[in-house]
Amino acid sequence: MAKTADRSRNLELVTIYEVGKILSSSLNLPKTFREVLNLLSVNLDTRRGMISLLQESGELHLIGASGLSAEEFKRGRFQSGEGVTGRILQTGMPVVVHDISKEPLFLNRTGSLDEVAEYPIAFIGVPIKYGAEVIGVLSIDRVAEGRSGKFQNDVQLLSMVANLIGQTVRLHQSVTAERTLLMQEQRRLKSELHGKYSLDNVVGYSKPMQEVFAQAHMAAPGHATVLLRGESGTGKEVIARGIHFLSPRKNGPFIKVNCAALTETLLESELFGHEKGAFTGAQAERKGRFEQAHGGTLFLDEIGDISPAFQAKLLRVLQEREFERVGGNRSIKVDVRLITATNRNLEQAVTKGEFRADLYYRINVVSIFLPPLRDRREDIPYLVERFLNKFNQENKRKLTLAPESMQVLVNCYWPGNVRELENCVERTATMTRTNIIRELDFPCQHAKCLTQMLHGDAVPIAVVVPPPHHEKQPATADSGHHEHGATAVAEHVSAPPSTERERLIWALEQCGWVQAKAARLLNISPRQMGYALLKYNIEVKKF
Repeated sequence: MAKTADRSRNLELVTIYEVGKILSSSLNLPKTFREVLNLLSVNLDTRRGMISLLQESGELHLIGASGLSAEEFKRGRFQSGEGVTGRILQTGMPVVVHDISKEPLFLNRTGSLDEVAEYPIAFIGVPIKYGAEVIGVLSIDRVAEGRSGKFQNDVQLLSMVANLIGQTVRLHQSVTAERTLLMQEQRRLKSELHGKYSLDNVVGYSKPMQEVFAQAHMAAPGHATVLLRGESGTGKEVIARGIHFLSPRKNGPFIKVNCAALTETLLESELFGHEKGAFTGAQAERKGRFEQAHGGTLFLDEIGDISPAFQAKLLRVLQEREFERVGGNRSIKVDVRLITATNRNLEQAVTKGEFRADLYYRINVVSIFLPPLRDRREDIPYLVERFLNKFNQENKRKLTLAPESMQVLVNCYWPGNVRELENCVERTATMTRTNIIRELDFPCQHAKCLTQMLHGDAVPIAVVVPPPHHEKQPATADSGHHEHGATAVAEHVSAPPSTERERLIWALEQCGWVQAKAARLLNISPRQMGYALLKYNIEVKKF
């Protein structure tokens, strides 16, 4: 008898230990509760087990169960005081029913009495508490034959398990409440930030774009000329339009001209207008864009591409605020706020004599730099969402993006910036047959990325040479076109050559002509390595 009692105590200790391990393994309550009840089923030989928790409505809902069908699980709801389970919640005291078939309070809501049993079925239920507060009920039913004197042990063991469950539930509630508060605070801050620094039709929650928005808000109320700088496709026109609508001139016209798209003669006529008969085909008087923008804003895109001769004419307009139409001699005064944009290095152009220094100082009064998309990757999911919604509305589709697909887009280098991202989303969405865009739907996953073919040099191949003592170098954020760069560590490598083709051959030689290893050494993706080998027509040696 003593040995049996020792074995029973050992089993109880093991059970409590295993229950603690299960409950601490995850905050997924239904999952951990099922595992706990399955453990009790094996160690205590129970037929059914249930864990019910008190809801905000005051009802007791079944959260975890063993030995119940899906239909029986759905019926596991009790009011306080209703049936045996509801009585345990109401009183906070354990209950033992030796034979559920003879207990009038037993509601049989989960079908325990529906099975014909050879022996009486006992029900043992204990309250789940946290401190003095009852927050749920843990119950089991089992064959009662030969256990009349052992129910007290069952109550003690279940009470210890219920205590552990109560602590886990409170921890889960605390974590959930904390997470909810954090999300609410994040939404509040984002809403506050969006309200303070935002521009219509411009997505930008990242720090670099918030700085752009702040500068735009500060520059908008004045009359100073604004110079927008940044790579092609970064959204200079939408920022210019945003500045206009934030300014006192918002009710005036917003006129835009792409200077790079017109020859010098056409650009002069476009901006200043012409008189009737000024040149062949000038059959009527025509107002130029300066006149059209009177009282509003004139946006000159690609200002760095205008000819030196036209630069002098434009400078006079900026200085005098007056001009003559082509073929005319009457001076016309205008009230125009000028916003210019360029992707060129104007300082370098001034040094080389390609751009007038006096014009440079005239247009570079307030300078705002727009960051490339790769420097504000936090905005990519929001941009993708906007582009996909636009595509769905225009094409009457309901496409969504798989998580791994978003990761592909976030990791891309995007030499064409926002414009390229929009084209990529539209192209992939058009060619996707299902309603979910997956990773393999992107052209880059099949070595068919159009941008990579057009801009082979846009993604630099950066050789990472290990420092002394073989310390590891951190991977750069932009080292892959669609993948993060891997840290390259190699021993006894010689100094890399200077040209890109020579660097590729050097890396392949260092790695025994294994392309994957060479890609890691160069801190690029295997796909980029494949593109580069094709581009430079390098034949990989095979051993």
